[in-house]
Amino acid sequence: MKVALAADHGGFPLKAEIAELITSLGHEVLDLGAHQYDKQDDYPDFARYIGQAIQHGQADRAVLLCGSGVGASIAANKMKGVRASVCHDAYSAAQGVEHDDMNVLCLGSRIIGGAVADVLVRAFLGASFIAEGKYQRRLDKVLGIE
Repeated sequence: MKVALAADHGGFPLKAEIAELITSLGHEVLDLGAHQYDKQDDYPDFARYIGQAIQHGQADRAVLLCGSGVGASIAANKMKGVRASVCHDAYSAAQGVEHDDMNVLCLGSRIIGGAVADVLVRAFLGASFIAEGKYQRRLDKVLGIE
């Protein structure tokens, strides 16, 4: 699977660790920045990069980091075809994919550390959408809102 990865200054400290994890799980990383720490950068820019990668088929899923994960999630969800959520527990990271076809995992590096991020990314990338019954019906309704 090709996984886009991006972080603003708030998420930057966790980004390299997550890139290594994604690669170790056998996935390809599409690194969309930041490529160096810049206290003045803004999460909406990185949310746009992630969203465009999803929209254009350059990535199947994405991990987007900011300080809390909240701003990144809000910005990413403005883009058609993006289903992003901030998750800080393994159940939500997996269930968001299985039930809601979440394609962007947003994490807050000021909220969680590397050990928790490891568990969440593994849960997110290891899950598959259950494309049947109520889950498909609900996704179709969400897509209809777009």
